[in-house]
Amino acid sequence: MFHPIRHYKTITRHRHLVMKGCFEVGLYKQGLLHDLSKYNPIEFIPGAIYYKGTESPNNTERRKRGYSAAWLHHKGRNKHHFEYWIDYTLKEGHPIEGNKMPVRYVVEMYVDRVSASKNYQKVEYTDKSALLYYEKGKNRYMMHEDTEKLLVMLLKYLADNGEEATNELIRTRILHTDKKVKRVKYIKDKILSLMNKID
Repeated sequence: MFHPIRHYKTITRHRHLVMKGCFEVGLYKQGLLHDLSKYNPIEFIPGAIYYKGTESPNNTERRKRGYSAAWLHHKGRNKHHFEYWIDYTLKEGHPIEGNKMPVRYVVEMYVDRVSASKNYQKVEYTDKSALLYYEKGKNRYMMHEDTEKLLVMLLKYLADNGEEATNELIRTRILHTDKKVKRVKYIKDKILSLMNKID
C-alpha cells in the first residue's frame, strides 16, 4: 500500500513535537531544521510505501529488503543520530566505532526519542516509554561511552522526574540555555500581549 498523506502527517507531527521539545531547551535552530531530509523523495517515498503508523517505516523496509535505503540516507544527513558519528578507526582491533557526539546533538537525540515515543504510542505514552524503547535495542547500538552515558541519564531522569524537570535540567545544567529560553519566552509573551490588545 502507498500512504503518502498518512506518512506526511506522521513525520510532520513528529517534527512539530521535536520542534516544541527543542525550543523548550533552547535549541531553536536544531528544532527548525530537525528531520527535513524526511521530505526528500529518497526518504519520503519508501516511508509512504512501508507506512504502518505504529512504528518507523524503516523497520518495515528492513524486514522486506534486508536493509533500509531511506534510513541509510537519513542517518548520513542528521547529526542527532549516533549512527552519523560512526567511522572507521586507526586503532588496532577496532575497525569501526562510535565517536563522541557534541552535547547539543545528544540532547536533540533525547528529544527525538521522546517525540517518537509520543508519536507512535499516542495515549499509551508515559515518561518511561523512551527509556524502555532504548533498553529494548541497546545491545545493537555502537555509541560512544560518554554519549550513551548522557543519553541514558536523560532518559532515566525523564522516567523518574517527568519532562518539565528534565527540560529544566537540560537548560540549567547541561546546555546552559536558561537565559536564552527566558528571553525568547518574554518576547513571545510580549507579542501575544500586543496581539490581544489589537483584538
